[in-house]
Amino acid sequence: MSTYEPRRLRAILVAVCVALMAVIASVSGLNVAQPELAVELDAAQSTILWIINVYTLTLAALLLPLGAIGDRWGRRRMLIAGLAVFGVASAAAALAPTAEVLLAARLASGVGAAMIMPITLAVITSTFPAQERGRAIGVWTGVAGGGGILGMFLSAALVDVATWRWSFVLPLALVVVALVMTVRSVPDSRERHGHRFDGVGAVASVVAVAGLIFALQEGPVRGWAAPEILAALAAGLVAAAGFVAWELRRREASLLDVRLFRERGLAGGSVTLLAVFGVQAGIFVVLFPFLQAVLGWTALLSTVALMPMAVLMMLSSGLAARLAARVGPRATMATGILLAGAGLALMASIVSVPGGYLSVLPGMLAMGAGMGLSMTPATEAITAALPRERQGVASALNDVTREFGTALGVALLGALLSAGYRDAVGARLSGVPEEVAGRAREGVATAIDAAGPYADTVVLAARESFVAGWQQAMWAGVVVMAVLFVYVLARGPQRPAVPGDDREPATATAS
Repeated sequence: MSTYEPRRLRAILVAVCVALMAVIASVSGLNVAQPELAVELDAAQSTILWIINVYTLTLAALLLPLGAIGDRWGRRRMLIAGLAVFGVASAAAALAPTAEVLLAARLASGVGAAMIMPITLAVITSTFPAQERGRAIGVWTGVAGGGGILGMFLSAALVDVATWRWSFVLPLALVVVALVMTVRSVPDSRERHGHRFDGVGAVASVVAVAGLIFALQEGPVRGWAAPEILAALAAGLVAAAGFVAWELRRREASLLDVRLFRERGLAGGSVTLLAVFGVQAGIFVVLFPFLQAVLGWTALLSTVALMPMAVLMMLSSGLAARLAARVGPRATMATGILLAGAGLALMASIVSVPGGYLSVLPGMLAMGAGMGLSMTPATEAITAALPRERQGVASALNDVTREFGTALGVALLGALLSAGYRDAVGARLSGVPEEVAGRAREGVATAIDAAGPYADTVVLAARESFVAGWQQAMWAGVVVMAVLFVYVLARGPQRPAVPGDDREPATATAS
């Protein structure tokens, strides 16, 4: 039970959420600066994509082992060290003279982020009393869900008024604030353990996550039959199977007790976050080309257009904890999933080129509210499945699930969008020379760029075909939400999540 005063608890919550915001903002911050990066650093598009993706790949791969190390070493120490690594790496990225230096700095940023992210939630679950924990997790979930859009908006604004280097100012400023507040307010807590660190499990988890995330990120770009994709997929699957087999043998000394997935809370929460974050990531893959290529908006204006969805997501995340306390986590999760599915159906049904932004706004708002309602109880269910002294691992598992969902959503819904576009655009290009038609089949942005004297026909065909691909991707998302809704009703957590309150508490020292 926590003995901290409400003012101290608020300071702790602000500190970890600011640290989390620095990590989340860096995930998408460079997306808006791809053209500037390519020109200034004289780098190929494949290199630019690696600069962007190596951060999330490193972050996802190291979450579990670094979360476990934080439980042992001390969560406050790990958070301070992570913020220092992340801050130095961000400064190096801002000053990078070459693409190679920027790539190395982004990799180091991913290491720092993996030290920070699981600890932020672990501090909440190991510090806050049961009656306050749900609300605090709701705030954390709102920042994790909506912070990426806010970070992208601020980064886009900085890129517009200055250069891409200024996109690192935001995470650097957040790191400084978080570091000062952590030193002043965040207590230390650690696991009491009588066994050695599970090094084999840690290595297996890194290989499994890195291989699978790499395959999901690069498969749509390089082709799913490319040798490196098949090798990464095989390595990831073999390592994942090896991880499960090893952890079943380790029992008490395991990095992660995989038997816990038999419980409703851990399984239901993980499946929900996987699906919800997958659909959210897929939505962004669809929305940005729609706003920029179809409607002709700038990157900054397109990001502003996503803000209502982000704000509603953050507000409903805070509301979800109170609702779960009244009607139960399963009913709250199911309501959120139903609302998110309805938002997808709305976007699939009424989207149109003439309708523009207003034709997708109602669906976006429903999606934002539904995701906020479902994410908070799902996160609570995951953290409640592990004892308080293993909250770094619980938090890391929560984060890994989100990263896998994001990669899956981008790969699958992005592929459906592309396939739907190609199927629809061919029939609309009659009378257009094959050279122009071939370019138009590559994508809506390419079609508009290559239209030339056939602009009236090609641009209209590309925009209408994009909407057709949009609808195909959205209806697939509706199916995912429908299956998830049935699953949660049948196997969702039945009791409010109370992380580890009935278990032996972790060793804690106030600072």
